[in-house]
Amino acid sequence: MKAMVLAAGVGSRLDPLTADVPKPLVPVANFPVMQHLLQLLQRHGINSVVANLHYLPEKLIEYFGDGSRLGADLQFRMENKLSGDAGGVRFCRDFLEDGTFVVLMGDLLTDIDISYVVAQHKAKGALASIALKQVDDVSHFGVAVLDEDGFIKGFQEKPAKEEALSNLASTGIYVLEPEVFDHIPREGDYGFGRQLFPKLVRENLPVLGVEVGSYWSDVGTIEQYWNSNLQVLSKKIAVDLPGYNFSVQNGYNMFVADGAVLDSNVLVQGNVMVGRGARIAPGVRLIGNVVIGDGAVVEAGCELRDTVLWSDVKVERDTKLNASVVASCGVVNAIDPPKSARGAAGAAVKTQAPLQVGACV
Repeated sequence: MKAMVLAAGVGSRLDPLTADVPKPLVPVANFPVMQHLLQLLQRHGINSVVANLHYLPEKLIEYFGDGSRLGADLQFRMENKLSGDAGGVRFCRDFLEDGTFVVLMGDLLTDIDISYVVAQHKAKGALASIALKQVDDVSHFGVAVLDEDGFIKGFQEKPAKEEALSNLASTGIYVLEPEVFDHIPREGDYGFGRQLFPKLVRENLPVLGVEVGSYWSDVGTIEQYWNSNLQVLSKKIAVDLPGYNFSVQNGYNMFVADGAVLDSNVLVQGNVMVGRGARIAPGVRLIGNVVIGDGAVVEAGCELRDTVLWSDVKVERDTKLNASVVASCGVVNAIDPPKSARGAAGAAVKTQAPLQVGACV
């Protein structure tokens, strides 16, 4: 079986983190989110993958290559003009049309049982299947309404809670038969959620909804991205973290990579990840959930609370960071920590209280 990862999006909602990094390369627990997706596919025996590219494509190609380093057979297709998510799949039709295939949005963090979704799809003879997840606030999602056999009979787009006929939202993971291409226009913008799937349902074609109970989040906003990192440290999702040694110390989860230096006088009061070659000086306090990227340096006297540092960030002496994300190349100090928006690429952007974001300076 083959799969496609939709990796062409700009990721504007993650700005400034995506000013110089394509969204699929944004690190969650020190690994690109797309790498987590490829590893998920591998766990379910799917190694042949295609991804469409558009924004900063050379960086994705440089990192992943042909996928062999990760045990995958990966191809990239450059999409010069974006044409919607279903249009992006259409763009890779020649790769996908020889059998049942899986499509995943490129900004997902999940441990969904893909094999179960595929098995349900085949057992019930579906043309298309959508993995669905119960959500608390339906007003933020399009939801699917199912019949007694699990087939979708209608959709509601972001309904008010009192008007919702379902609380099952799409996870952005689909299983499709190649015949679905017969229902996608040959050219022009075309989407799954607003166009293809409603069209198939109107035509009484078998579109299956498969409810899943696994962890699922997208990393499409700063808050969701930040929270997803912290939930990996809390082990709310099963992900592969090659090169990390895991232990529980004083009730906290510790993920320490080969080559990391964590001084014995560091105070740890939370779940912590320390990347390859990172150096944490004496007297540092790590509180809550903290991710420290590869090669990052945290100098003496610093306090990091619920914070994510990307690779090669330097946090200078006596700096305090709370609910922050600092992107690669950033240098943060006690005088000028991430604070209000300053407008330039590499500025700091203040988002919902008290989360703060800083990129390269």
